Amino acid sequence: MSARGASRIGASYNAQILCFELSSRLRSHAGHHKKPVNVIIFRYLAKEVLTSMVAVSAVLLLIIMSGRFVRYLADAAAGKLDAAVLLTLMGYRLPSFLELILPLGFFIGILLAYGRLYVDSEMTVLSACGMSERRLVSMTLLTAVSVATAVAVLSLYISPMGVKAAEDLFVEQRNRTEFETLKPARFHKLSSRDGVSYAQSLSQDKKQLQQVFLAGTAETSEQLSVLTAATGETVLDNASGKRYLVLKRGQQYRGQPGDADYEVITFSRYSQYVPEPEFEARPKKATDGQTTKALWQANTPEASAALQWRFSLPVLVMVVALLAVPLSRTQPRKGRYVKMIPAILLYIIYLVLSNAARGLMEGGSAPVPFLLWWVHGGFLLFALSLLFAPYWLRLRR
Repeated sequence: MSARGASRIGASYNAQILCFELSSRLRSHAGHHKKPVNVIIFRYLAKEVLTSMVAVSAVLLLIIMSGRFVRYLADAAAGKLDAAVLLTLMGYRLPSFLELILPLGFFIGILLAYGRLYVDSEMTVLSACGMSERRLVSMTLLTAVSVATAVAVLSLYISPMGVKAAEDLFVEQRNRTEFETLKPARFHKLSSRDGVSYAQSLSQDKKQLQQVFLAGTAETSEQLSVLTAATGETVLDNASGKRYLVLKRGQQYRGQPGDADYEVITFSRYSQYVPEPEFEARPKKATDGQTTKALWQANTPEASAALQWRFSLPVLVMVVALLAVPLSRTQPRKGRYVKMIPAILLYIIYLVLSNAARGLMEGGSAPVPFLLWWVHGGFLLFALSLLFAPYWLRLRR
């Protein structure tokens, strides 16, 4: 027998031993000895990928929600939002965050999980056991289907409901004046003009201020104006739709600091116009809060673009799954993070181009119909080229 034949027999024998050891390990890991090896391998790979996806998605969600919560907290500190609705508002926005985070988390999860298998030579053992890359891709796509289904439910149903509820909450908060959000026994800066407000206490229904104090410059001059009243409440004028602060049983002092000629006015009822707060209640895109059924029935470029965007997010999951499989290939000595930065940059380019395509479709300036799907198709072809490039090179040789 030649040395080459003996080497092949030895390699085959070693591969059989590795396959037996891996099969025994996976069976013991699965806890069931009667299941086929392919099912055990699929569950093993799916568990590795989904565990990494959950960890990555949790970190990304924490970062994004922290930034958004700080923004809402600043609005609450400025009196634009009631602090009691912050957590409710974050809960409404959670689905719209998840529909964009889950595809990225799944993409990075595949890179981390398969990269570890390559570094630990487990993927080499799987290949020795007859695990082809085609089968690896099919198992990855099966896992991707579950993630894509979750993203589809979020983008088509839950996320629009959350955006609509958040929009309604914003409108409700916008209709509240700064006097309705006052904390008792504290001074508050007036946003409409230079001045401060103070209320000793609130009524039980929290609609009426008691022992009110207002100080600031007069509306028609630079004189100092100080108002004191026993009670105060915000009233809506149905004729004009404007809001007024109605003070009862009080006095007003007008004058220039340092001068003795102060004007004192005693009143039983005093009304002061309350400007609308400078607070944007609408989302960035008006179509984000509309239901999928409403978008389907609408015949506008904005509705068509938003509808295609919602349907394209599950497709995004499937495409990035195909991209992640070849990008996760690495050598044991190089480590599993060597391709992480290029892969994430590729994902960012993919997402930016998709957003740009949606913007062009909304404006009616798309160079071709269904431009968003052309972007998905281009990246799908790129993923297939990465997958089958090694086979094409072998055939050419």
